[in-house]
Amino acid sequence: MTRRPVTPASIGRPDVIAQAHARSLEIGLRASEAPDFQPLRQAVLRELVERNQSLYTHALPVMETLHAQIVDTQSMVLLTDHRGVILHSLGDSDFVEKANRVALCPGVSWAEADRGTNAIGTALVDRQPTVVHADEHFLHANRILTCSCAPIADPFGRTIGALDVSGDTRGFHKHTLALVRMSAQMIENHLFSNQFADAIRVHFHARAEFIGTLFEGLAAFAPDGTFLSANRSALFQFGQPLAELQRQPFDALFGCAFASLLQQIARAPGESILLTLRSGVRVVARGEYAAPRYVAPLEDVGGVTRAPLTGGARHVARAADPAPPATLETLDTGDAQVAAILRRVAKLRGRDIPILVLGKTGTGKEWLARAIHHDSPRRAAPFIALNCASLPETLIEAELFGYEDGAFTGAKKRGSVGKIVQADGGTLFLDEIGDMPLAQQVRLMRVLQERTVVPLGGTRAIPVDLRIVCATHRNLREMIDAGTFREDLYYRINGLVVTLPALRERTDLAALVARMLALQPEGERLPRRVSDAVLERFTQCRWPGNLRQLANVLRTASIMAEGAEQIEVEDLPDDFLQDCVDVAAEGGVRAAPAVSGASGGDDGGRGAARASAQQASARMEDWQTALIAQTLARLDGNVSAAARELGLARNTVYRYLRRGGTTH
Repeated sequence: MTRRPVTPASIGRPDVIAQAHARSLEIGLRASEAPDFQPLRQAVLRELVERNQSLYTHALPVMETLHAQIVDTQSMVLLTDHRGVILHSLGDSDFVEKANRVALCPGVSWAEADRGTNAIGTALVDRQPTVVHADEHFLHANRILTCSCAPIADPFGRTIGALDVSGDTRGFHKHTLALVRMSAQMIENHLFSNQFADAIRVHFHARAEFIGTLFEGLAAFAPDGTFLSANRSALFQFGQPLAELQRQPFDALFGCAFASLLQQIARAPGESILLTLRSGVRVVARGEYAAPRYVAPLEDVGGVTRAPLTGGARHVARAADPAPPATLETLDTGDAQVAAILRRVAKLRGRDIPILVLGKTGTGKEWLARAIHHDSPRRAAPFIALNCASLPETLIEAELFGYEDGAFTGAKKRGSVGKIVQADGGTLFLDEIGDMPLAQQVRLMRVLQERTVVPLGGTRAIPVDLRIVCATHRNLREMIDAGTFREDLYYRINGLVVTLPALRERTDLAALVARMLALQPEGERLPRRVSDAVLERFTQCRWPGNLRQLANVLRTASIMAEGAEQIEVEDLPDDFLQDCVDVAAEGGVRAAPAVSGASGGDDGGRGAARASAQQASARMEDWQTALIAQTLARLDGNVSAAARELGLARNTVYRYLRRGGTTH
């Protein structure tokens, strides 16, 4: 048997290498064998990549980041499928030639059966992160390498590939495996989020600062509260394997009713709550679910449309018929103001006149932009959206205009194509353009004038053909007077200006509700209408969140009323009922009348629900005041940023300040 020397990499894990060498001998491999230089034909390799498209797509950006961390160390990053066949590689140019000598290149299998003991093959067999250093390799030819590999699992725990860093033995570093493990977990988290994009997801960890990081636990649930899956960190925190977790309800896992989580999500999206695991450990958690399919167009990511998740006996994600795209016709639900806007926009069909859409947050500015694109000759080309308020000032320029290799510290190798070039031939939608920094306004103005864009760090102008649609909730004329928005850019983007009305100003509320409910996903036993009492409540709401708020209220209420013919008042989120009471107390609208049953007698408990909401009104206002104060303090008094984070209108935050709030 081949003698295996003791090395720093093998201390504490001799059995792993010894067992791998034993398997290599049993297969019949000879340590002196030369490596196989016959990779898969290009056509076969392309087909293999296509079969692993989801893994490949989500791994590439992580591989680039990992390679940037180990650049100039005579090493390379490799991605394989579940059999160990290399799908893609990124390597230092001075190491690629050495790697080719041992067939470390795309299309070659590094399974143990083909290469003996090696990090990729051994990690896939053991399903554990593995380092194989120098003479620990079974084949003599591979002993010029040190390799660190971690297997990659899909959201259901099945091994689908591996991520590996292989390099010259002289560059061995004990921390490389930690980088590989973290990168593999990052890929798994991306796959998890993509798989369960339309599920109810819970992010949790015992330490609040780990929420939103690589180390947070992720658990996904169907709309009825059935457990679907969890990522590695969640499995570790639960202390149970996936098969056992799939037999347990939400309340057994987190010590909380599922309905309470849904109400928390609707009341305060993004806010953290405390939950208790079965082990007794208290964790900080944040629940979320994506905007429902029947409200907003499906999001295209990398050319792949995400299908919504539905419930059912098997509780797995399934492909569904895509929601119909937003068109000018489908946006017309009977309101005279909206109909007039749609008629004006329709007259520009086929003409590349820029459009500026004004309106409060949540009024449907992006839906209108998508409809404009879909009803234009450019519909087959990309629709690219960028929210100028969602990116730090230092990133907007790179995201919009793109950059060349080495343009700035941290830039991706080979650069990045910006949103403007991505939109070539199609439509570029710049949301919240009022938040674009002045320096970028100047560059955008030049692009609109010359119809070319020069990436950061580049010298070559790239011609572009696109249509611009912009949107903002700000008063751009006031910003021009204040010197924070360029007048020349304003006149470049406002070929036609339209202002979307707030939901409370529209006359088609009943039609909007009916349209949203009618387009709920098939297969879920969700109601397709609301009761007269619910519609009455809706007409009395101020709807500060506009269409987005209506969508969230309907989604939560639909889940609460699952199996019923219609949504009743008791199915509405508590915070929504409390908001209605607050509005009535302020004299904004009349208080909701008593809701009677069909016989005119017992109201089925709805009056009690209203009374409970009235009693909770003061507590709710105290909670909101405290939340606004905390957010303003954390954001150094930035009212606009606080309003965006809380999902409130800026006037609401200013009203709090006028009542005596402080940012200190």
